[in-house]
Amino acid sequence: MSVIAREKGKRINYRKILNHLLLILMSFVMVYPILWWFFASFKTTAEMSSRDLLPQTWSIANYINGWHVTENLSFGTFFRNSLTVSGICVLGAVFSAGLVAYGFGRLNFKFKKIWFSILLVTMMLPGQVTIISQYIMYNKLKLIDTYVPLTIGHILGGGAFFIFLLVQFVRGIPRELDEAAKIDGASTWRIYWNVIFPLMRPSFVTVAIYAFIWSWDDFQGQMLYLNSAPKFTVSLGLRMFIDQAEIRWGELLAMSLLSIIPSLLIFFLNQKEFVEGVATTGLKG
Repeated sequence: MSVIAREKGKRINYRKILNHLLLILMSFVMVYPILWWFFASFKTTAEMSSRDLLPQTWSIANYINGWHVTENLSFGTFFRNSLTVSGICVLGAVFSAGLVAYGFGRLNFKFKKIWFSILLVTMMLPGQVTIISQYIMYNKLKLIDTYVPLTIGHILGGGAFFIFLLVQFVRGIPRELDEAAKIDGASTWRIYWNVIFPLMRPSFVTVAIYAFIWSWDDFQGQMLYLNSAPKFTVSLGLRMFIDQAEIRWGELLAMSLLSIIPSLLIFFLNQKEFVEGVATTGLKG
């Protein structure tokens, strides 16, 4: 019996080793483009077409030249503009979507189910459907070349997806907490701010991460509404390395590598709350 047990143990160990080797191989396949991206940012223009992964001569010229896009503009301006827009979107989405979600999840009002159904319908509409009408509206209000069109949707409601996500979380909070607060004389606003709001932290982190990344990576909306170079965000700043004459690949790769750092930091620093927020809002598989 001991011989059979040892044979089974060896088979299990071999299987684990094989599984780990396969996972390592697949991980390398997935990570290789990122590694090439990183090393290519240190290559010269002549080395870009080389098949070698590592640069022959390491140079930070792409980072220096890329940071100074023009004589009057640096990439730091684009980072500051993107952080401003994304920060407003995050704060607006968290507070406004939280309030709307609390209303749908806890309060009773006329036509509640109809309004919620309309909310779900808007989630099914592609954003391209409303681009023309929105542009005409913002143009008449003289809001083109401002950050208002990029942020007002997050400030006034937060977006249908965020509201739907938070409603699922609010419905999972026991109603006994609301009843206990009412017995103590708490108003509707007090119940939300002191009881519901603190418990919604994991879902708020999820909303904040989504809002930041979507706003930070947005190119279509920023290209549509922003015209002045000093107001450009990171997405539009990267486009300045591409023109009809040439593409400055080294500088483009260097600055695009820097541009993903904020999103990565926000995700990894809040990964635990993000996973918890997704798992508790009914979105897990």
